[in-house]
This record gives sequence, structure tokens and C-alpha cells, in this order.
Amino acid sequence: MNRKQVLIALALASTYFIWGLTYLAIKFGLESFPPFLMAGIRFTLAGAILYGVMRYLGAPNPTKQQWLSATAIGILLPALGNGTVCYVQQTVSSSVAALSIATAPIWMAIFSSLWGYKISAKEWLGIAIGLVGIVLLNLGGTFSSAAGHSNLVSALLLIFAAACWSFGSMWGRRLDMPSGLMASASQMLAGGISLLLVSGLQGEAWPQHISQKSWLAMLFLVALGSLVAYSAFQFLLKTVRPLVASSNTFVNPVVAFMGGIWFANEHVASIEFIALGVILVGVFLVLSAANKDI
Repeated sequence: MNRKQVLIALALASTYFIWGLTYLAIKFGLESFPPFLMAGIRFTLAGAILYGVMRYLGAPNPTKQQWLSATAIGILLPALGNGTVCYVQQTVSSSVAALSIATAPIWMAIFSSLWGYKISAKEWLGIAIGLVGIVLLNLGGTFSSAAGHSNLVSALLLIFAAACWSFGSMWGRRLDMPSGLMASASQMLAGGISLLLVSGLQGEAWPQHISQKSWLAMLFLVALGSLVAYSAFQFLLKTVRPLVASSNTFVNPVVAFMGGIWFANEHVASIEFIALGVILVGVFLVLSAANKDI
């Protein structure tokens, strides 16, 4: 493989496996941190570190327009996308959260049509099958009704998160963004600060006690989940087709399922395995329809 293919393979592996374990890290982090504060610290810290490194290496400061573009995508991806997942994971398992986010490539196909991409019959079939999988999750009563949330609310919030992430991913390709890793830095900074503002409005307080597990989870989320995997995802968005860039959601549920079972003793019902299979068939059809034009 040439250098570009190696970088693509490494970036895909990062989003596949690191982000697959991110759901479990969020679960562990929520044992001590409130959701929006945790997500806000994660992205603000990661964005500030990456911004500082890039400026030290000579990268130019983003222009006013680039900051505006980065803020828009930061609100859609880190804030609305990941922040919503953190909020919902208070009431659902890490494996179920990852499974619902597996619809992201389906949303990616739908939103790509807004910018002129023609969805093929095979992709439409995949979209339909993927939606059937989400219906199976709800019919099986998968989502917890704890903390005053209904099954439907939890499901809709996760679907909303996937839709925001997918729309932001497509829209960001067409906005004036900083070059290279500065784009990731500015997006994470903007999204992180937005989450901290929401945390303040929600009245979230700094936890009185933070467990070692939660500190390690935060370290994982900042260093690997954000600095490595988020940057890898931004690289993929600029290098490969959008549906391929979002293919991490094809593998994330499997990694999250195994991580939840092995490290958190999560129980996975048979209906969840069935829904997983149905959703992954739909996503596979969407991705394979474009495999000749990566």
C-alpha cells in the first residue's frame, strides 16, 4: 500500500476500535461526572492541547470565517452529537447507545443527497433495513425508562445524535475550515466550550469525589477518543467518501458490545443481537454500494 492508503487504514482502525470503546469510557466517566460537564471538559481540553501544539508547529490561526465554520461543526458534532450520547447513556447501556449510533451511515446517505449525491437502489434498501433494526430495538423494550425517560425519548435522542453528527460531517466538507489538524482543534474547542455553557445552564456541579475509573476514562476520552480518533475522522472526511468515513459505526457496536460484556458486566438481550444483525446488514449494503469509489 502507498502512504495514503496506510494513513486511511490507520485512521479507519482508530475510529473503529477507539470509538467502539469510547461508549464504555463514557459509562465509566458518568460514574463521577455529570454528562455535559464530562463531555465539555473532554473536548475543551483536547481542543486546547491540539490548538497549542499546532500553533507551536507554525500552523496559522484560523480566520474569523474559519472560526465560525468550526463553531457550527463543533456544535453539531462534539456538542449535539456526542453530548446527547453522554446524556442518554445515563439511562441506557454503552452497547445499546453504540447500536443506535450505527444508523449514522444511513443518515449520511440521506444528507449527502442534499448536495447532489444520487442514492442508489442498493443504498435505499440498506437505509430501509437499518430503520427496521431500530424499530426492533424499541419493540424489544431495549431502552431504559429510568430517570423519567420513556423508551421512545431515549431512542429518539440517540437517533437525533446520529443525525446531527452525519449532517455536520457532510456540511463541514463544504465550509471554509482551517487546514490539517487545526480544523479538529478548532471544532473540539468550540464544541467543548458550548458543552460547558450547557453544563452551567443545567446547574451541573464539579463532583465531590472522582473515582480512579472515572479519571482513567477521562484520560482515554481526551487522549485517544478526541486527539487521535476525532482527528482521524476529520482526515477521513477529507480523503474518502462520506459513507466510508462513517463506516466506524459498522464496527463500533460490536466493539462496544464486547467491551460492555467483558468490562462492565452488561447484559445483552437476544433482541439486541437480532437488531445488531439487522442494522449491520443495512449499513453493509449502504457501504458496499460505494466500495468501488472509496
